[in-house]
Amino acid sequence: MVSVTVNEQTLEVEKGSTVLQAAQRLGIEIPTFCYLKRLPALASCRMCLVEIEGLRRLQPSCATLVTDGMVVRTNTPLIDETRSSMLDMLLANHPLDCPICDKGGECELQDMVMAYGPGESRFRDVKRVFHSRDIRLSPVIIMNVNRCIQCQRCVRMCEEVVGAVALGTVEKGMDTAITGFEGSLASCDQCGNCVEVCPVGALMSFPYRYKARPWDLAETDTVCPHCGTGCQLTVGARKGEFMRVHSKWEHGVNRETLCVRGRFGLDFVENRDRIKQPLIRRNGALVPVSWDEAGNHLHQRLSAVESKAMGGLASPRLPNEILYQFQKLMRIVFQSNNIDCSSRWSTPFDALAPLLRGFYTRAPLEEIIGNDCVLVVSGNVTDENPVSEYLLRDAARRRHIKLLMLSARPTRLDADARAVLRIRPGSEAASIGALVTSLVAAASEALPDDFARTAATNETSARATEDVGADRLTIELLESRRATVLVSVDVLRSPEAYATLQQLTNLMQLLRGLGKDPAMQFLFDRANQLGAWDMGVLSAALPGLQPVVDAPTRTRLEEAWDAKIPYGPGSGLDAMLELCESGHMGAFYIVASDPVMAYPDREFVKRALSACELVIVQDSFLTDTAGMADIVLPAAGYGEETGTFTNNEGRAQKIRKFREAPFEARSNLAIFDFVATLRHHELRPSTQVEIIDEIARFVPAYLGLSQDETGLDGSFTKGGPRSSASAFFAPPPNPTATSHLMLVTGNCLFHNGYLSERSEILNTVADDPYVEMSARDADELGLSDRDQVVVRSAQGKLVAKLKVNKHFPGGLVFVPENYRSLRLNSLMRRHEYPCPVEVHSV
Repeated sequence: MVSVTVNEQTLEVEKGSTVLQAAQRLGIEIPTFCYLKRLPALASCRMCLVEIEGLRRLQPSCATLVTDGMVVRTNTPLIDETRSSMLDMLLANHPLDCPICDKGGECELQDMVMAYGPGESRFRDVKRVFHSRDIRLSPVIIMNVNRCIQCQRCVRMCEEVVGAVALGTVEKGMDTAITGFEGSLASCDQCGNCVEVCPVGALMSFPYRYKARPWDLAETDTVCPHCGTGCQLTVGARKGEFMRVHSKWEHGVNRETLCVRGRFGLDFVENRDRIKQPLIRRNGALVPVSWDEAGNHLHQRLSAVESKAMGGLASPRLPNEILYQFQKLMRIVFQSNNIDCSSRWSTPFDALAPLLRGFYTRAPLEEIIGNDCVLVVSGNVTDENPVSEYLLRDAARRRHIKLLMLSARPTRLDADARAVLRIRPGSEAASIGALVTSLVAAASEALPDDFARTAATNETSARATEDVGADRLTIELLESRRATVLVSVDVLRSPEAYATLQQLTNLMQLLRGLGKDPAMQFLFDRANQLGAWDMGVLSAALPGLQPVVDAPTRTRLEEAWDAKIPYGPGSGLDAMLELCESGHMGAFYIVASDPVMAYPDREFVKRALSACELVIVQDSFLTDTAGMADIVLPAAGYGEETGTFTNNEGRAQKIRKFREAPFEARSNLAIFDFVATLRHHELRPSTQVEIIDEIARFVPAYLGLSQDETGLDGSFTKGGPRSSASAFFAPPPNPTATSHLMLVTGNCLFHNGYLSERSEILNTVADDPYVEMSARDADELGLSDRDQVVVRSAQGKLVAKLKVNKHFPGGLVFVPENYRSLRLNSLMRRHEYPCPVEVHSV
């Protein structure tokens, strides 16, 4: 610690702290323009100059490190005069168009001039003008370069945080101008972080332009609904109409940054394809009815099938309170454990449970990636979890962690990685098994005796696994002091998901045995996937991730719910669809999920739902699944009810209501009460506040959680006691080599699932539906970038634009799962992933 005195106030700060940071700790304001907390100091704006005793010249406080005994003054006449002069120089060429500038009312230059500026300018020259009109750099970003004050925040944010390098400067001195490549942002992520950090109105959001003033907006702090990173954001609405999104530096995992989906993709709430009132099927068509008529019809239909099995599917985009109440409804009203929370796969709970109970780390992402080695397994974090990628890049560049990548697809993070292991799609289990084998062979002497014997049990079979180049990863992991493993949810797509999770458990046990104090988190692509698992929306687990057959948990919940819980695991999504197809499923209750669009076998799921006697869909939008339903109940959507999400970190965060549900839509909880009443049951408690209180009593990770604690930063749920090492699982054989092109899928940068495709703004910036493959494969097939191509499988075909990626490995084809028009799942067959395909020109 070193001692510093600022304006006669003395304090001790950590060595390496800047004068600006010391002043901020004392509550002393020093103005800045170029300074951003998450970036190294630039010291170009000269607004933060201070006097330091013993130095002749004023020093930039943002870049000057505190030394022991330093004496600083921030408010002398010389400093006041310097700040006034700097502002006068900025205003010399700055247009005085505040009344029509979108930044008016929240402009940092306005605030600075009011606080520190001159009463009258000394400059009388004609103002410099770059362009007479604003330049639209992209569909969402518009620029008035005449207002730019050259702080460089936007350029540095784009390059150093986002990694897009889409903005730069031309010319020099007072003629410096910010621009995109050839005056465009066509190669940009369109995330709008440059707009967020711009202190003036030089870079603006085009969708928000001229729509409202800051003082007109009713602002609501909430959480992004798109991926599991769980970014804090603030929604601005005017007279109930959605206007814009921005974020705050001080709160949340994202530290002010957002991706394109979070900043520009919330207008889906205004989409007109809402279900206006209840619908029932008559003579083969869905017709609108009143809630009373829908209730009578539903009562009759449920009574007719009550002797058969019931099944339930709920979306992991729903809040914890709704998910908890849904599984309770299924278990005590319909007496069924046939429950799942994914429309894309059945959750392999038996293999998942050891990872979640023994190794899942409920802690800030920024903290666990501070470990000196981070291994990212599978997926494409650039597209799936962009803001998590920003944090990983920051850790690699500024904190110098060793970043390791193991995946089939390339990501932008590869450029910052210490080692990249490109694997064949579908070989995740074998590749992780090979890594475990390599670690055991290289470090057997460092393992405890009992642990080494357990690990060595499978060494012989593991060595049979094809060499996938794990040696480099082995060296980096062994040389690290602490290790973190981040796992993409893409590993659950494969039929080998069970084996992959087992090998991940092997890896985590081994890292623990080596003393690496490993941390582990999933990188979910749905906002509340972890919460859905915690709430027990699983066929084999009750709330708290306890097995359905666990007697103490069953007893405690049965006493609280005053009802019996069915004994024994139920059916997951796959098995429920099989029950439907065979005619053994009486009713299938689907909430905010669209398996017809998402399940990896479109024809099978359509056959299954057609064969089910009663399909009930509760949703905000008229999805493909709703189009096949017998009864459709209009529900409130995102922003129309309050609740909590649990993000990838295990951070429970409050989502707040900022608009009213339109037409005749009811809250999801109210609909559950409505359905329970038809079955002569009463769900208690039934309000959001009461339900979260019940969760805080009966779900171990949420014990003691209260509404008051879940502020803007949320409240971390608690991990359970770490389980002891279990027997090592034998690694699977490597997938058989194939000459086929193999199709994989996932989210693209601009969309998440199918919800974001309802955003008009995102549709203006997103690519047209595309097929991505390597340059080598394209050349061999005689194809060129942007050609229209046919992708054909044994099940079906689709037509889309080709996108050639020079970084793609050979033999791999990627098609985003986000475009309804492609009906990608019509190419796929259940239990077959990746999918063999052929690609040819139209």
